[in-house]
Amino acid sequence: MLRFLILICLIAPSVSLAGAQTTAAKPAVKPAEKSAAKSSTASANLPTEEVVNAFLQQTFGYQPGLTWKIASIKPAADTGLAEVNVVLASEQGQQLSRFYVTEDGQHALAGELIPFGAKPFEPIRKTLAKGVTGPERGPKTAPVTIVEFGDLQCPACKKAQPTIEALVAAEPTARFVFQNFPLEMHNWAAKGAAYADCVGRASNDAFWKFVSKTYDTQTDITAANADEKLTALADAAGVKGVDIAACAAKPDTKARVDASIELGKQVEVTGTPTLFINGRRVGSFDANMTEVYKSLVEFAAKQGN
Repeated sequence: MLRFLILICLIAPSVSLAGAQTTAAKPAVKPAEKSAAKSSTASANLPTEEVVNAFLQQTFGYQPGLTWKIASIKPAADTGLAEVNVVLASEQGQQLSRFYVTEDGQHALAGELIPFGAKPFEPIRKTLAKGVTGPERGPKTAPVTIVEFGDLQCPACKKAQPTIEALVAAEPTARFVFQNFPLEMHNWAAKGAAYADCVGRASNDAFWKFVSKTYDTQTDITAANADEKLTALADAAGVKGVDIAACAAKPDTKARVDASIELGKQVEVTGTPTLFINGRRVGSFDANMTEVYKSLVEFAAKQGN
């Protein structure tokens, strides 16, 4: 599918993932996970880890305390570009930076490849329609489905929650679905997702209370006390916490969370929170833009896709 490239400044990565901090003083690079290339030519044109690391050193080396890890080097979908994903870390938190390298290896483009065509959001809308399994609100036959990929340990998710709730309240005829997408950088997010999955399976109403209460007490939860805190939050949400804790530890619960993460990866979710409005990605939230988000929902309803 044809795609259009939006350029942004590499110095300010497009996706902010506020979370775990690091105190490492030197660049830390782990082996890149190179995906299987679509062809031997594509593989041959991928930049090496050494070149990427040297590029990052020249680009970000002037900032004391900033470190990075190469997450992946792989062919970009349907293009002759190489896609490079890097996690940048500082005392303020972590950020995911994605950029693209041209086939000749002489230039890098920062930004996102976005869908293009007469119905650019339809492929993602269909993928989500087939794959979403999370707790939901609103009519199943709604003309618009809003899907959120969220992480209960993510400070950005907590900050965005009032804006998202305002959007859902303003659009009662839309369907809203929550999908777990715990980030690896967060040390209790996966456990939080497991508890959330089990609460949602026990009671749809309790799920929304559980999510809200977890965000409210997010800073009090640690990897060491997560079971205790999350069990108590499940009780407070109206379900039996002990049963939820037992459910959260089961392999099939992990399998459901993993399936939700895989769905997010299929639609190229790289950070949280990420919303899709009938397949259109909305990746950042501003309380002052609630009317814009409402307009996107209403526009999608009129389009009928």
